[in-house]
Amino acid sequence: MTDLFDTPIDRRGTGSSKWDLMERLFGVSPEDGLAMWTADSDYPTAPCVRAALQHAVDHGIFGYFSDRAPYLEAIRWWMETRHGWKIEPDWILTTQGLGHALAMCLDTWTDPGDAVAIFTPVYHEFPGKITRAGREVTTCPLARKGDRYELDLEDAQARLTGREKMIFWCSPQNPSGRIWTPDELRALADFAARNDLILVSDEVHGDLVYPGETFVPIDVALGGAHLDRLVVLTAASKTFNIAGLRTGNVIIPDETLRGQMAARLRQTDYDGNSLGMVAVTAAYSPEGAAWVDAQVAHLQANRAVFDEMVNAIPGLHSLPLQSTYLAWLDFSGTGMDFDEFDARVREDAKIAASPGPGFGPGGEQCLRVNLAAPRATVVEAGTRLQKAFADLQ
Repeated sequence: MTDLFDTPIDRRGTGSSKWDLMERLFGVSPEDGLAMWTADSDYPTAPCVRAALQHAVDHGIFGYFSDRAPYLEAIRWWMETRHGWKIEPDWILTTQGLGHALAMCLDTWTDPGDAVAIFTPVYHEFPGKITRAGREVTTCPLARKGDRYELDLEDAQARLTGREKMIFWCSPQNPSGRIWTPDELRALADFAARNDLILVSDEVHGDLVYPGETFVPIDVALGGAHLDRLVVLTAASKTFNIAGLRTGNVIIPDETLRGQMAARLRQTDYDGNSLGMVAVTAAYSPEGAAWVDAQVAHLQANRAVFDEMVNAIPGLHSLPLQSTYLAWLDFSGTGMDFDEFDARVREDAKIAASPGPGFGPGGEQCLRVNLAAPRATVVEAGTRLQKAFADLQ
């Protein structure tokens, strides 16, 4: 399947946020720049997904639909076979992607003025969603120990104000690619219970795990504990590069919480779109699984070549990824402040990367770089970075 991931596709002028917005946001022209910021892939989705969508298009009718059973069964099958997580189809609610799912969690279980705890550095849309909803962010920095971010729940406890109603949690961790251990997940759930917080676990990157590593869904780690406060968000969007189809899964084992979310979705008249469900049903299949395995092998090789090139630059360090296609570059060893190294990346290397400060405390000296691209793009990015920081060598 090598050609599936290494054949260049020109996305410029196609309405792609990743490519068509980067000049406005980063000052990097798509004509000679590299878009390596937002988290989608620069290669097509799995052939089985494309075939299923083509079949639906050829049928030609996109009317109202009612049969969700194949879609729900595909999700159930995927979670059990890929992650050892046994779920019931009726635990699954559908949202317009996981950004919408986060917004619906805020809408369902918090009120304006309430606070939501996050552990930083973390996906920048966590605080964005919270503040846009009129809620407050309680920032709990993770402890950096070498190449790992670790929980410091004693520090987090001291930061709580009493207004918190919820935790937004990222597993695997975005931006560092850290996979949390079952013990860490149990400690976090105990922390949520002590403080009477609903625990929303965003597990959208859980399929993209490198050999030798194991991702454990939080429900599996908890072994049936604390289900009365657990909400798990999953999607095929990152794994299969179908984020534009806006289909996310909210998996809620607890009947009371699930009923509350279901009622709010009905009140806002939301249901999933038929093409999104077709794509997810096709993705979560044996054919889709084989494609994901090939993609992970491609990403592993991308990660290896990129890390070798970046780590050869004195003062730069790419943290070793356990999962995701998002490299986390630490520039603290260069002695430069953020503005200086960011300008070199944008203006000299002509790379649009996600600014570390946007991920909160702990990201001030970092950039996040998307490696989900053909190998040649990743090598070109490494070459450009070496040239941009040639004076350090």
